[in-house]
Amino acid sequence: MSNILACTDGSLYSNSVYDHAAWASRQMDSASIHVLHMLNPHHEEPAKLNYSGSMGVGARTALLNELVELEAAKAKIAQKRGQAILEDATTHLKEAGVTEVVADQWHGKLSDEIANYERNADLVVIGKRGNNADFEKGHLGSNLERVVRSCQHPVLVASRAFDKMENFVLAFDGGKSALKAVEYVAAEPLLKGMHCYLLYVGSGNAKAEASLAEAQSTLSKAGYEVTIEQRDGEPEKVIGDVVAQDHINLLVMGAYGHSSIRQLIVGSTTSAMIRTVKIPVLLFR
Repeated sequence: MSNILACTDGSLYSNSVYDHAAWASRQMDSASIHVLHMLNPHHEEPAKLNYSGSMGVGARTALLNELVELEAAKAKIAQKRGQAILEDATTHLKEAGVTEVVADQWHGKLSDEIANYERNADLVVIGKRGNNADFEKGHLGSNLERVVRSCQHPVLVASRAFDKMENFVLAFDGGKSALKAVEYVAAEPLLKGMHCYLLYVGSGNAKAEASLAEAQSTLSKAGYEVTIEQRDGEPEKVIGDVVAQDHINLLVMGAYGHSSIRQLIVGSTTSAMIRTVKIPVLLFR
């Protein structure tokens, strides 16, 4: 059975993560879902502050004891909040028709530990932003780019809210990760039944046209209706325009390539691209 790893922090994007994971489960022949919530290690350790010389021994000892108690209380609250988050996730997914749900809470930072948990997953689902989504609209979740770089499996970055999935645009540059995306889409059931827009950003040339034709052939043989679009311009703007004009529901792209599209993932344009399109993004390394 296929397995989906859904990462949650209880933020405003969490319900969208669950909805995207439930949709993926249905597409992937009732794949099981593993919900993961990470407890920040900051809440596990007592405050480490240096008060030497600033107060008397008795006062310093009393203050440090109070700080230790406060940190212990914070850790307990964080654990209970995490348990509530996982209970909510399980209920949400069960109501969405997912039959196999496992929910876990672990200590650590998601960006540091994701490689250990995604080994047994076929797909990773994470929100675009975390707990401070409403206050940091100009920034993506701090874990997101590091998670993408660490995962060997496809990462589905959930938008603020789930919407119907009828079509997708595959940003294609002929690079290894773009080819991997084409192979995955053709071989796996995740995007079956959706219309495919195969988009190449850049000047036309014989090599690019041949690569596009091969990608189109691969996808058509897999049963997709494919529309090829080739446009000049800056990838971020062109992709954003295509998404808006064609009412695209999902952006699919490789994480690395040999053209300017490469900068969409490895540089600061990554955040701008994912933020600008305001739809879910399926990424491949």
